[in-house]
Order: sequence, then structure tokens, then C-alpha cells
Amino acid sequence: MKSAQVREAFLNYFAGQGHTRVASSSLVPADDPTLLFTNAGMNQFKDCFLGLEKRPYHRAVSSQKCVRAGGKHNDLDNVGYTARHHTFFEMLGNFSFGDYFKRDAIHFAWNFLTGKAWLALPAEKLWVTVYATDDEAYRIWEREIGVPAERIVRIGDNKGALYASDNFWAMGDTGPCGPCTEIFYDHGPEVAGGPPGSPDEDGDRYIEIWNNVFMQFNRTADGVLHPLPAPSVDTGMGLERITAVLQGVHSNYDIDLFLHLRAATAVQLGIQDEGQASIRVIADHIRSCAFLVADGVLPSNEGRGYVLRRIIRRACRHGNKLGARQPFFHALVPALVEIMGGAYPELQNRQDDIMRALQAEEEQFAHTLENGLKVMEQSIAGLTGTLIPGGVVFTLADTYGFPPDLTADVARERGLTLDMEGFEVALQEQRLRSRAHAHFAVDYNSLIRQEGETSFTGYDRDEDAVRVVAMYRDGAATDVLQAGDEALVLLDITPFYARSGGQNGDCGILEAVGVRFEVADTTKQGQLHIHHGRLVEGSLRVGDALQARIDISLRQRLRAHHSATHLLHAALRECLGKHITQQGSLVAGDYLRFDISHPQPLTPAELCAVARRVNQEIMANTEVRTELMTPSEAKAHGAMALFGEKYGDEVRVLSMGEAEFSKELCGGTHVRRTGDIGYFRITSESGVAAGVRRIEAVCGLLAVDQAQEAEEQLNGLARDLKVPRARMEERLKQMLERMRELEKNLERAQQSLSRAATIDLLQQAKSLGEVKLLVVNMPGSNAKALREAYDSLRERLGSSVVVLATVHEQQISLLAGVSKDLHGQLRAGDLVSELAIKLGGKGGGRPDMAQGGGQDVQALPAVLASVEAYCKARLVG
Repeated sequence: MKSAQVREAFLNYFAGQGHTRVASSSLVPADDPTLLFTNAGMNQFKDCFLGLEKRPYHRAVSSQKCVRAGGKHNDLDNVGYTARHHTFFEMLGNFSFGDYFKRDAIHFAWNFLTGKAWLALPAEKLWVTVYATDDEAYRIWEREIGVPAERIVRIGDNKGALYASDNFWAMGDTGPCGPCTEIFYDHGPEVAGGPPGSPDEDGDRYIEIWNNVFMQFNRTADGVLHPLPAPSVDTGMGLERITAVLQGVHSNYDIDLFLHLRAATAVQLGIQDEGQASIRVIADHIRSCAFLVADGVLPSNEGRGYVLRRIIRRACRHGNKLGARQPFFHALVPALVEIMGGAYPELQNRQDDIMRALQAEEEQFAHTLENGLKVMEQSIAGLTGTLIPGGVVFTLADTYGFPPDLTADVARERGLTLDMEGFEVALQEQRLRSRAHAHFAVDYNSLIRQEGETSFTGYDRDEDAVRVVAMYRDGAATDVLQAGDEALVLLDITPFYARSGGQNGDCGILEAVGVRFEVADTTKQGQLHIHHGRLVEGSLRVGDALQARIDISLRQRLRAHHSATHLLHAALRECLGKHITQQGSLVAGDYLRFDISHPQPLTPAELCAVARRVNQEIMANTEVRTELMTPSEAKAHGAMALFGEKYGDEVRVLSMGEAEFSKELCGGTHVRRTGDIGYFRITSESGVAAGVRRIEAVCGLLAVDQAQEAEEQLNGLARDLKVPRARMEERLKQMLERMRELEKNLERAQQSLSRAATIDLLQQAKSLGEVKLLVVNMPGSNAKALREAYDSLRERLGSSVVVLATVHEQQISLLAGVSKDLHGQLRAGDLVSELAIKLGGKGGGRPDMAQGGGQDVQALPAVLASVEAYCKARLVG
């Protein structure tokens, strides 16, 4: 079976067992700050397992795209060098949310693996493991499935702590957890390795292919396990692993999917695929990089974008090792679309965007390598020995993308070596920092646990009669609040919009006679709206009736700014092209922010055209229409989904503008007619990452106020220039031209003075036999001036030694120059290093010119006076 057939067989099998087929979620986790990337099939169902979200189904099946290349789950260093490590993989999974449990889960797995109509694996080839004390799972395997006892292995706490086991899974230090049972495939005695639980279990003979997790406990902070009222099931089977078993190969890189990508890589590089590790690296990396870009991640220097950048550059470096001298990586995207685009249409829909982003990063990496060479030259120039410090090697690799092997090549040419031990220390320190940064100690029991959901009435109402259903103070539930208490309040219904989809939450008041709770923010957890604020008057109890009233002025500004983002999105796509996709947004009361994928800055003309197009739709004053439909219906109607938003089974489709100028899925609050936005004004455009531009804007009276301020500034400038506003540009051009002319005159005067100064310096040179020695302190100069002075002196002095110095803000700058004919006796790097040490500093560089510095200003005259003796002792003849 081909990999695509295995994927479809799994989905069809479980759909036939009453499971709802759920599409893969984005690689960018929705509303989950604990994850860098989606790395397991259960990620999108986490709130279901926690009881925070109810869905219309209790059984689900999916093929989830996953990335493990950063933070805690980081396989990057092993990719390409082992048989089963990947940055991107597909996780096949079936899930039960309080429906079936161990018996059905085990039977489902066994029937799919061994059933003649499905995978038809030989039963005698399968081994299973269970948690040491999970007698229930053991009995099901032995008595119902019929697996012999010698092929059922109990695994205890083998990781150094209670419940720390390969066969016990936990969502975190607290929260849902439980034992798991794993299924292994035996490749046979001709392959090295022992069964699970044995000393040789790390061999390749027995390969784990499926893990069934039984969430039956809730672990509290004291470590105690409490039975869950509705146990659940979370399973995972790697598509690549099971396909390798079915296709009779021991390496995932030898399955049909990877053979296709390996062949495409070899063609692009013009080489033969001989199983090189570098070809496997590239074949793996094109998957993770393409899927990440398709899901809205672009290369940058932080967060997810930085991980993507590292993967792209690693692929390019391996291409370079195989002989690539031109960008090639992006050209592999069509081959990926060919083999995976059917299952993941986002690849095909965004193929051009993906190729553009990858090519831009490839080209930038070539420039980065050039910069790395320059930095390395500077580092070598400052050396006092022959060993390049490990910290320098690490900085070149980590900051400039300059691989250690290239650093070693350059070092060998200079007779230098690398401190690889120091490099490994720096690398390990970075890994420790990354792990610390990636660790999120979430106490899942501290999450608000409240049955039911909050009914949101804010689409139609600005205030409503409500009742308090729960309150939390200092992280704990409470029945009563007193004046002065800061707390979280949950209501049965609310007109307060909860922060989501980029829109800030509402503020306002909850009040009754003698009671006033000021709401500073509204957030959402699962289906609950949480009102954050402070009780400023009276006392408040659970069950009390209140009047909930939002800050209408703030809501109006939020509505205007949110609707404006929709018009802005449509205008950008119309004016710049359909490649524009939203990369993030913020809808606040005082401004809006909108991030888009675009390869270069917008020109002033483009910004004007976009703003004009938005204002045209505002002035048309068309009705904003909202329809409720399923996500598939919305897609069929041409609605766009917004980046980072999480959609349920029923979505709101918002249409606005003439001829449905904008049509998007959105759960936010909006104006009733486009004219309610008032006036739209772009305030800034900037870059936030490679290929990502940020537009900020304001609407309504805020935009009018800013326009009036700009008018006043222009009027004031016209008064200062003493010209009418219509002639301001002409007047400024005249002034700039005059300034450039004056700068040229100044430069000519400085050059004339410099020539005179050079003549004066030449007259100060001493003769040491046939060699000229010039040692000068140049007050008022800087390091750049020293270099320029030496450049003008060296040709005129001939065979010479020059030492120039200056002091600026108690810091000494030194420059030493030695003509080429004297390098056998004296080197500039050695000379400046000797002088800098005496001044409490350091220095070094090339034999012909070197620089250094120090802090001991009082010692400078004596140090300069010592140069003559230093040179006499080394110059022969």
C-alpha cells in the first residue's frame, strides 16, 4: 500500500466505526500558548479532554500534520541520520471523549492492523506493552485478543519517578493522565535489537507503531490520581512508520512518499541518489517548511519563524554540501504538492506563496554567508593565538548561519584551529535555555471548571439582565466578594465580547442597587466568558441578579476597527494581488493592526490606493450582512477564514461592501453599515519579519483627529519655510540641494586639510636605517580617522612602521601598520597586541595592519615612546 492509501484506509475504517472524520488542524496551535507547533493528533482536542469544550460528536478520527523541531519536542539534530526522525510527520489518531474506553480501543486497533480487509499484518509479528499495574488492558490483550503472554510486556516506572514511564502518559504535571498500551512490529531475527523492556530495546528489530492512551485519572498538584468521571481515549500511529512496515523497508526514508521527494531533490541538484544523508535531510525539510509556510509561518528571528528559518538554512547547507550553488530548495515544492496536495489542499492553494517565501530565504541565506565571512575575518583579526574560541564559532553558526564546517575550512587556510569543545559548551547552554523557555508548567486543575456555557447576546445587545453563576478570587472559587476584591466573574448570559480572533475584549459595568463591579477585560475559556475586574461597591454573591452594561463608546470603536480590517484585507488583495494573506491582527479601541504576507514594503502610492479603496467602500454605506452556516458551506460560498481563529461546527459569515467586496468567517462584533466606520486612515507600514508587513490604521473620529493634527503640522511647516503649502515641496528640494552643495564644499575643505595634515605627519617620521618609523598621538580623532590617515601615509612612506593613537571619552584607539617587506621581522598584529596589553586592553589583526585599544590613558605617552625600542630590537640590518 502507498502512503496515501494507508492514510485513507485508516480514516475510512474509523469512520465506519462511528467516528467523525475531522480535518487536520493548523501547525500553528489555536489559542494554546503552551505549544510552539502542533506536535500530536490530540492537540486540537485538548479542550475536549479537559472538559472545557463540547462538540457534537464523541468519537473522532484524523490524520494530523505535526512538526517537532523546536522547544521540548525537537528532533532536528537527528533528522536525516536515523531511520525514523523527522521534522514533519503525520499522526493517525482515533479519539473517544467519554464514549468507549480500553476494550473498544484495543479491539479497534487490532482489527485494523490484522484484518484482511485492512492492513492484514501477521498477528504473530505484533507485540504489545501495558503499564505494569494495568491488569485490565493486560486481560483484554491476552483473553480477548489472544496475544500470547510472552508477547505482552508490562512496563513500570522506568524514568526515575512515580508514574514516569514509557507506558504512562500525562498532559502535564497535573491534569488528565493515564496508562497506555503500545503495539510493536517485529522485523525478525535478522535485524538487531530486543523486545520492548529489554536491554536491547533500542535496536531496530521491534518498532513501535501505535500508542493507545487511556485517560482515566486526574492528577492533582499533590501527585494523587483521582478517577475521571468520563474516561477518554487518545491514540496515535505515525503514518510514515506504519507505511514502512507495510512496504517492507526499515527506514521511513525508503517509503514511496520519501522516494518521490528524494528523486526530485537529486534531479534539482543534478546528482544521483545514493542514499546520502543530505538528500534525506532535504526531503524531510521540504515537508516541514512548505507546510509551515502554508499555515502562515514565515522565516524570522524569533519564535516559530526562527525555527522555520533554521530548517530552511539546514536544508540549503546540505544542498551546498551536495554541490548546489544556486537556490534549489523552493523548486521542490511542486514535487511535494504532487504527492501530498490531494490530502492537504492548502499546499496546492498556496504553492506560489510557499515557493516565493522559500526562495527569498534561500537568497538571503547566501547573503548571510557572505556576512558571516566578514564577521569571521574580524574575529580572526582580533586573535592573540591560533585557536578560534568556541563562543565565536557558536555565534557565527547561531547568529549568522555560518556552519562550523565552513568556519573550519577558512581556519585551516589561516593555520588556525577551532575550539570545538567550547562550541559544544555554548551549544549545550543554548539547548538548556531553549528547554527552559519551552517548559510550560501548566496546572490544568487551576483552569476554571464550570459546567455549561455562557450565552453571548452582544451581537444584538449592549446590555442585558444577567445572573452570577461562579466567581474566582486569587485562583480559587468563592461564593462572595467584598468591595475592593479583584476577581473573575462568570455569568449565565453576557453582552460582553470575549477577547478572541484578534479583537480585544469588552469593558463595562456589572451593577445592581448598591453593587458595582467594573469589568476591565473579558476573556474566554472553552465556552465560558470570564469577566475580569474589581468590585468597587457593595458585596456580590453567586446567584445575584445584575445588569450587565458594556462600554458602548469602546464597543463602537472596536466594531469600526474590526470591520475596517475586513475591508483592508479585501483592498490589499485587490490592489496588491491574491498572494496577500493575513498573518495576524489586533483590533483595539484606539487603533487596528494588520499583518500580511508580502515580499516588500508597500510604496506610498500603494498605501494611498489601498486607503482610498477602503474609504470608497465606507462611503458606499452598504449593509453588513451576517449568515450562519457550516464551515464547508462557508467555503463553498467563497468565504475566507482568518488566520489564527478557531472555528466550530457553525460559523458566522460576514459580507460587506458593494458586490460582496469582503466575505470572511468571523465571530467578532461589527458595524451595521460600512458608513458607520466613518473614515479610515493608515498611520504606518513596517516590516515585522521576512515577507511579513504590518499596517496600522485608525478609524472614525480618531482618524479625523490625526488628519487634523497632520494638517496643523503641515501649516506650521509652511509658516517656518515662509512659503504657501503648495510650494513646500519645491522649497524643501531647494534647501536639500543647497545642503548637499555645502556638504560637498565641506568635504573638499576637509580633504585639503587632510593632505596638509599628512604632509605634517610625514615630516615627523624617524629613520631606523632604511625603515621609516612614525609614532603619533592624534587628539580629536577616532578609529576611522586613524585608518584613513594610515591609508594616505602608507604609499608615501615606503618601507615603514606606523603607530597611530587617539583618545576619545577615556578610551584609547590604536592602529599599527607595517609594510610588506618587513613582515619577516615584524608584524602589525603582534605590535598592536603588545601595546594594547600595556594599556590595559587588547588588539590584533593582519600582518600589514592591525587595531586595538585600552583604558590606561596616563600610560599612553610612555607606551608610544616604547615603540622605537620595540622596532629596533626586531629589525635586522
